[in-house]
Amino acid sequence: MHRYRTHTCGALREGDIGKKVRLSGWCHRIRDHGGLLFIDLRDHYGLTQCVADPDSPAFAAAERLRAEWVVRIDGTVRHRPAGTENPELPTGAVEVFVGEIEVLGPAAELPMPVFGEQDYPEEIRLKYRFLDLRRERLHANIIKRGAIVDSIRRRMKEQGFFEFQTPILTASSPEGARDFLVPSRLHPGKFYALPQAPQQFKQLVMISGFDRYFQIAPCFRDEDARADRSPGEFYQLDVEMSFVTQEDVFAAVEPVLRGVFEEFADGKSVTPKFPLIPYAEAMLKYGTDKPDLRNPLVIADVSEEFNDPSVTFNAFKNVIKAGGVVRAIPAPGAAAQPRSFFDKLNEWARTELGAPPAT
Repeated sequence: MHRYRTHTCGALREGDIGKKVRLSGWCHRIRDHGGLLFIDLRDHYGLTQCVADPDSPAFAAAERLRAEWVVRIDGTVRHRPAGTENPELPTGAVEVFVGEIEVLGPAAELPMPVFGEQDYPEEIRLKYRFLDLRRERLHANIIKRGAIVDSIRRRMKEQGFFEFQTPILTASSPEGARDFLVPSRLHPGKFYALPQAPQQFKQLVMISGFDRYFQIAPCFRDEDARADRSPGEFYQLDVEMSFVTQEDVFAAVEPVLRGVFEEFADGKSVTPKFPLIPYAEAMLKYGTDKPDLRNPLVIADVSEEFNDPSVTFNAFKNVIKAGGVVRAIPAPGAAAQPRSFFDKLNEWARTELGAPPAT
């Protein structure tokens, strides 16, 4: 028998009932049901319920176990008692009756529990990142990220793109942010830079005659975090194509992105064809060149409403007289708000946005 395991903690099924098995992993949760000990043993592949009762030769050792101890368990696979099956687990129809336990690595009291999905301050999570990454949601996120990268890589190669790895240490060539600098050991007083993007290297690749380039590239920028990007370091799908038009680029990239979205959407609908919006139209309707089309609110031209003689709001009427237009975001239900709501909105526009006072 293997020194540490014959099966992973996610492998056992009803077809394994009666087998002598050996598992190794972390004690995810330990439950004492009146002398009957249940140990949920976890590894990278899943979780298996192990059981020890007072008749088991390993019962004394099982009583000493604590959360996140690393152990090896020998035992026999058997059916879970009727009514105790767990359909949420691939291994939920079986359990292992413990015959022997070896402690491979005891753990001290934990600064944060792994079992459950309680929210903890970020400084605690980062300090004990090795514990944080054992938690189910974080572990699943890491696995999903790898699967998404694999999907992107496969789809790009199917379209004839060739993957490159460009240098990380390079000469400084500032782009939109500040460089991260790395001191040189061989050239005291001089520095390498980490690339903000593989821009120069990929252009060298293209003028060298490689027709279709792609890279899942790390980018390093000494800048603050953004809503869609981590601070300092992030990865991007970087693409170059030779002898193509803009439409060719859209036709190559859209199936990759849409295919990845469909693969990992968990049943949610994905736009079958990405809409193409001219820049001017996007700015006019949405006020941004990357609008979220799930938001139904579209900026509208309301100049005609303020041209009405019965309207006395001169701040907008004067704009129209000067040749301008008034555009507004629809706000359903706003008319039912009290006057104080609009007074506060007016004050906010003046103090925060620098709008002139209404006259």
